Formats: sequence, structure tokens, C-alpha cells
Amino acid sequence: MLRLSKKADYALMAMKHLAARRDAASCSAREIAEAYEIPLELLAKVLQRLVRSRLLVSVQGTRGGYRLGRAASAIAIAEVIQAVDGPLTVTACSDEDHNCEQYSKCSIRDPLWKIRGRIVDALSTVSVADLADEAPSTAPTVTRMNFLSNH
Repeated sequence: MLRLSKKADYALMAMKHLAARRDAASCSAREIAEAYEIPLELLAKVLQRLVRSRLLVSVQGTRGGYRLGRAASAIAIAEVIQAVDGPLTVTACSDEDHNCEQYSKCSIRDPLWKIRGRIVDALSTVSVADLADEAPSTAPTVTRMNFLSNH
């Protein structure tokens, strides 16, 4: 089963939260953590990864916090996921890692890599703005899955 990590979930939640702010003001990690009941320490690490990937900007000072590094419509959720979890994989092997004993004889690797490419392409068509424009729901996981499957 293809599944996002908790860190990727938290990253997407934070990005959606920041994109939904119409005033574009900075938002503290604590505010986001409290809004979604996310452990602050873990969220802070996730936010720092997003800053290193330039998807977020860290603002210092008394009104500091985080804000989007560029327009929400210009940030694909694939970028967010990969900034936090690294490259998306569906197999144990990769283009760079040929350590698998079956690598030279494997007949499923290439088709699975094509599927991986399609998944990344699909995630690249959904922006953070699309997530922010989605109507609120009491079941965010189901809503997110329905949203992604409809696009």
C-alpha cells in the first residue's frame, strides 16, 4: 500500500494552513501544532525541512514564524512530500541502487518505476492552493484521498 508518512501528512497540513491564511502573515509552529494537535517538536523539524527546500520562509522576530516560500498555486504537493520524505519509491531498488540480488533478472522493476512516475505526475498536478481551496471536513484523510482520486 502506498502511504504518506506522518511527517508528510504534517507538512501538508501546515502548508494548507499557511495557504488558507489570506493575510499572508507569518504563523508560528506552535499555532499550527495547536490547531491540528500535532507534536510541536516534530512539526518544528518538518517545517525546517520545508525551509531548507525553500517551500517555506522562516521569519525571525516577535511576529516571526513561517510563511509560504512562493504562491500556493506554484507549490505541488509532490514537492512537499519529497522535501520531507525524500524521493517517492514503490520498490526497494532504485535507479541508483543496484544492490538487489534480483536486479539483473527483475521483470517488474521497470513497470513499477513507470507506475511511480505516474504517481509523482499525479501528485505534481495538485497544488497546495488546491488543498487550501478544499472545503473543510470532519474526516480529513478520507477527504484528501477522495480529492486526489478525483483529479
